[in-house]
Formats: sequence, structure tokens, C-alpha cells
Amino acid sequence: MNYITDDLRVIIPVGGIAKRLLPLTAEVSKACIRLLNRPLIEISLLCLAQQGVKNFIFGVKGYTNYRSLHDYFESGVGFSTRYNISPRIHIKYQPNVEDYGSADSARINMEYYDVKNPVFAVQGDNIFDIDVKHCLEFHQQKEATMTIALREVKDVEGYGIADVNKDMRISRFVEKPAKGEAPSNLANTGLYLVTPEIRKIFKEKGVKEIIKKNHRLDFGYDFIPYLIKTGRPVYGYKLKGNWYDIGTPKRYLEAMKDMLHGKLSSLGDFGGRISENARVWVQGESGESIIRREKIIRKIKTGRIRLEGAVLIGRHCQISDGVTIINSSIDNYTTIGKNVTIENSAVMDRAIIGDNAKIKDSIIGRHTTIESNKNEPTKIYAISVIADDVTIAPGSTLTQTKVYPHLRISKGNYEEITLSS
Repeated sequence: MNYITDDLRVIIPVGGIAKRLLPLTAEVSKACIRLLNRPLIEISLLCLAQQGVKNFIFGVKGYTNYRSLHDYFESGVGFSTRYNISPRIHIKYQPNVEDYGSADSARINMEYYDVKNPVFAVQGDNIFDIDVKHCLEFHQQKEATMTIALREVKDVEGYGIADVNKDMRISRFVEKPAKGEAPSNLANTGLYLVTPEIRKIFKEKGVKEIIKKNHRLDFGYDFIPYLIKTGRPVYGYKLKGNWYDIGTPKRYLEAMKDMLHGKLSSLGDFGGRISENARVWVQGESGESIIRREKIIRKIKTGRIRLEGAVLIGRHCQISDGVTIINSSIDNYTTIGKNVTIENSAVMDRAIIGDNAKIKDSIIGRHTTIESNKNEPTKIYAISVIADDVTIAPGSTLTQTKVYPHLRISKGNYEEITLSS
């Protein structure tokens, strides 16, 4: 049987609260964290939908994950319209059944939806470029039970590293090895292509014993080692495009900057680019937002707003004179006061940034207010993460600080701490 992209079923397990991304995930699924003015997972869906993939299943676990994803994506009609995908994509959701991990989520959904096609399992906090057709051809050529996308990395210590032979067959993974102990520089990306026959493997006694013993059936920790141990052909497919694990705030910002600079082929343009000579986008579609867009562009051209590097500015933003923005993303309906500096940072929608504030290498959540003025400027530095609906008092300095949602933070110097209710 020759597989084609139309045959593919994409399952995206989304469970837990993504502790490393807290407090961004305190009230929203990690898959729906805003990145470049859209939910993070939308970027991965776009990469696949542009290549003809039509069928997606969100393997959601827990109320927050289900609510976040279903309320935004529903059945996929809006997504298809937004990106001119025709025929449209179809999105389904895991039934309200507790799973024991990412592989168990795939098992539940393959059974519930009677999936008899190849399955591509994608992690909810990953962004990637992959040639789906080429990967399917590789998978079929190798007659693999599972094909795992592998990416060359410089720092092997933070990943699961594959031990492969010349034919790219995987014999094991070494988790977070020291540099001298790594069997290769090929990291597990969490992108798994599996044959329909995997449904039979899920029913084997050995798999059931893993679930009983570990109370878990995770792809990386449990299921892949089981496939290898039982002699199933598991192969590594070298990912040529870029891949980002948005597992920490630092990686979030690194991915944002890379994508702004065009390092992800599926998202090369954000709409509203103001010049061919600069990677600057000011978005605006409706009549009212176009008026605000044109006002910002005039300020840029006359030097009243200074931009450096690659910058994305969303719809209905208001930006005052004297503002400097460097390699950053500003989401919709954001208001920025006079003489503000924003560098290597993400400011999410409806945020208010007061006069003379300085934000560097940090993330500012939705509907958050950074109070600041000429006499008491507020400074936020060094991978600080401010969650949604927070108010920071003027004159504060936050360095490598995390602030949970809905808090009002009084004036002070905060360093390497977490502020929660």
C-alpha cells in the first residue's frame, strides 16, 4: 500500500500542565500559549495542512487542555478559512477518558475513531518543518513499525539521543547523556510516524504489563523501548528543517526570534509586512485596524518609533513616541507608552506597558499592565515571565522572576523568585 498525505491521521497528545512553562500554563493549555500572535500549536497545524494533511485529533487530557483547544479550534473550519486551506481540515477530540501518557492517548483515539491509517504523533509544545511526503516514503521503504524524526543538535545533554546504525535503525535512546557518552548527535524530536498495525501491539500482554507496573504508557519512556526490545523495526528519519521544543520560557524566546528571522519555512510571512528590505510586520485587516497600522508605519518612517532586527506588531496596537522595539513580538490590542524599550521579548495581547518601561528577554502575558513612568520606570529582565492579568507597580525591577496570574505586585526589586497567590 502506498501511503499519501490524505491517508495520514495526526494525533496530538496534550496532557498535564507543562510545569517548565509555568506560570504561562497556569490557566491555559501549553498548546495554546500565544506565540507570534497565534496559539503555539496553530503553527504546527499549518505546516501539516499546507502539505495536504486533513485529519487531526487532539488527545486532550483534563479540562484546561480541552477547553483551550476546543474553544479556539472547534472542528477546524475557522483555521481553514484563516489560512485558505481547501478542502478544509477536520479536528476531533479525545473522549473524556483518562489516559496514561502520550502513547496511551494514541491508543485510545485510534480505537475510538477506528483509525486504520498511518498515524503521525506530534507533541503539543513542538514546532517543526517536515516534508511529510518524504517522511512517509522513508517509513514505507524501511517497512518500519515506527519512524522517529531525529534532529542534529549541538547540545546533546538536554535531549534523548538516538543510537543508530548505518541504515538509521534505532537500537536505543540515551537520555540527556554527557557530551562524551552520546552515541550520536541526533535528538528525539517527539515526532512519531507509526503504522496502523500499532493497534494490535497496544493490545499485547507486554504493553498491558507496562501500564499496570508504571501507571504510564509514554512514547519515549515506555512504548519505544518496548518496540525495540520486541524486535520491531524502529527507524530514525533525519529532519532537515528546523525544530523547536517550546518546553521552557528560554526556548520559547529563542524560537520566537528564529521564526521572526525566517527560519521556519511554513511560517515565512505574518501578514502586513511594511517593506521588502526589513523583516517588520504591522498587522491590520479591518478599516479601523488599518488606520492604526498606518499611524504606526508613519511613526516608524519618521523615526518616532525605532525598530531593530525583526519585529511583529499585531492589530489595533497603540505605540507612543520614543519607543524602541528590537527582535520582539507585540500581540493585538497592546498599548505601549512613551520611551519604552522592548528587546528580545514577547508582549501578548491587550497588555499595557507604561512610559519608560524596559523589557528585555522576557514574556509579558495577556491583559497585563506594567505600570511605569519617567520618575519610576519599571524594568523586567532575564527571562522573567509575567502571566495573564497581572499588574506590576511602577518603579519595580524584576530579574528572572515568575509572576502567576491575577496578582498585583507592589513596588520592589524581585530577583530569581516566583510570585504566586
